[in-house]
Amino acid sequence: MADSFSPSAEPRPDSPHADRLHPSPNHGERRGTDRPDSIILHYTGMADTAAALLWLANPLSQVSCHYFVFEDGRIWQMVPENRRAWHAGRSSWLGETDMNSRSIGIEIANPGHDLSKMPPEPGAYPDFPEAQIEAVIRLVADIKARWAIPDRRILAHSDIAPGRKVDPGERFPWARLAAAGLGLWGEPPPVPANASAYRMGDEGMPVAALQAMFGRFGYGIEVTGVFDKRTEDTVTAFQRHWRQEKVDGVADGETLARLRALMAPKA
Repeated sequence: MADSFSPSAEPRPDSPHADRLHPSPNHGERRGTDRPDSIILHYTGMADTAAALLWLANPLSQVSCHYFVFEDGRIWQMVPENRRAWHAGRSSWLGETDMNSRSIGIEIANPGHDLSKMPPEPGAYPDFPEAQIEAVIRLVADIKARWAIPDRRILAHSDIAPGRKVDPGERFPWARLAAAGLGLWGEPPPVPANASAYRMGDEGMPVAALQAMFGRFGYGIEVTGVFDKRTEDTVTAFQRHWRQEKVDGVADGETLARLRALMAPKA
């Protein structure tokens, strides 16, 4: 794909759903690959949308994204899709640790959680407006189709950086994206009331087994047999995406049933 921001080409967005270009200088060559295989969704986490846009285009910030989605549904492209934007940071998915090189990053304007309180209070941030979500669905569908992005690689920033990042959080409507054919979703069978639950401090083979299962799914987690902070962060990140009604870092029966449903072979 040609660099649409090149002076030798007529400047135009890569996606037909983007309204205009708003270039950021913060990008470079992709490393180890010449094409993205993942889409990472973020929220801006700033109260002022204009300030967030300026920050992503500021060379001093050392951060950027490929696309910026406003509350009213406008989409601006900041970095060409064939370039490595600086949005993922320290991250991991399915063993890959340079997710900037492997992904297209989409920033969604939303103030986000109050990160002065850690861990942040679940659900304590604004909803994403309908026009914004419709725009995200159109954009993700277009990127997925053009780059043949697998559903299991349409992810939250919190999925690839558990504990360090919480966006776009448990108010983001992942089920709606999945209903549009974008990303994974799984409804588990009924869970027995006496199903086992694992939490901070637990040890043993069952904990090692759940760590191995989260690792096979994609999360960067070591199998230690100890339910430590990294394990709690991983469970919490999974819940923010796939069990949004209760985000508490406890690997209860419903959380594990949802994980199994997502990992089950599709007919």
